[in-house]
Amino acid sequence: MKTVWTGYYLDGRTAARQRATIMPMQNGMRVTTESGQTLSWPYAEIRQTQGSYAGEQVRLEFGAELPEALLVSDLSLLAALHRIAPDQTKHLHDPSRRRLRVKLTLLAGLAVVVLVAVLYVWGIPGLARAAAPYIPVSWEERLGSAVVEELAPEERRCEDPFREQILDGLVATLTATTPESPYEIELIVVNDADINAFAAPGGYIVVFQGLLERTETPEQLAGVLAHELQHILKRHTTRAILEHTSTGILLAAITGDFSGAMTYGIEGARTLGMLKYSRTHEEEADTEGMRMLIAAGIDPAGMIAFYQVLMEKSPHLSGPLAYLSTHPRTEERIQSLKALAAQPGHPQPVKLFPDFDWHQIRALCQAQSDQRKREATPAHKRLR
Repeated sequence: MKTVWTGYYLDGRTAARQRATIMPMQNGMRVTTESGQTLSWPYAEIRQTQGSYAGEQVRLEFGAELPEALLVSDLSLLAALHRIAPDQTKHLHDPSRRRLRVKLTLLAGLAVVVLVAVLYVWGIPGLARAAAPYIPVSWEERLGSAVVEELAPEERRCEDPFREQILDGLVATLTATTPESPYEIELIVVNDADINAFAAPGGYIVVFQGLLERTETPEQLAGVLAHELQHILKRHTTRAILEHTSTGILLAAITGDFSGAMTYGIEGARTLGMLKYSRTHEEEADTEGMRMLIAAGIDPAGMIAFYQVLMEKSPHLSGPLAYLSTHPRTEERIQSLKALAAQPGHPQPVKLFPDFDWHQIRALCQAQSDQRKREATPAHKRLR
């Protein structure tokens, strides 16, 4: 068993340090410096100022105004002091207790991880599912407004009264099939080349310029809108945000509190930006969206054709085709949609907007850009 330890001795008056040997005794430590000096340090007068944490050098001090000090790297010295004089060294750190503390800390950490995992996997989603039907529509609308303000701010929106009226008419045709819906749907077109669209809580649908300009007919856009409308009507988006964000926003939704609207909007926007709906929600949006198209007298082939065009343009879902990349198992879904559309008894669809050139309508953002260029051009140059 080890009885002597080595370290460094500092006399407290100079910066020089000497090698020293330390021998624990019954009533104190005997310190012998390399210069031959022998010192006796009573345990009651020793202070430990360093060495309570793993990897930290032990520093023991003795004396008042200009204390002497010992620096020892071997923590077993402390264990030896507690073994030799347990009653006199209670004020010094005991390494054996550190091991117990580490074990307790690890157990506590593991318990927290398990608790959080259980809460995340079962608790919060379950609470979100149960609470979603009872969340006030007004709260959803305010959350959706804050989310859209983050993802589609005013300065990025494409606005043209004539073309917007046509697109809003398309939304009205679809929503007329659900007169009991509590939502007022607002369609927003964003000047962004990505091929994407998403639904936000409370009745907001955001369509990117890239997707709008990729549609060849209004029926194709109607298929996208019908799908996104179902995410709103079935509260898929609201529930998904509540499941994937903090408990704070979930409690706020349950209580109807929206004092932190901006914070929740930013948090909801981040979640929505990374959101991938569950397979069940996607299938429900597809099925109910197809039924909505048929009930509205819109040719369901447009929805299928648009998915097929996107998939053919990017069979491996690479590049900017974000709309398909966030909607997995596209081939399966196209087959399911075809089966639904092929069922007998559907009314004869009516062609949408036969008096308008769809290529002109879908150029909403381009038309706005051209208008701004004309307005920015001096009058004398416009006349040339």
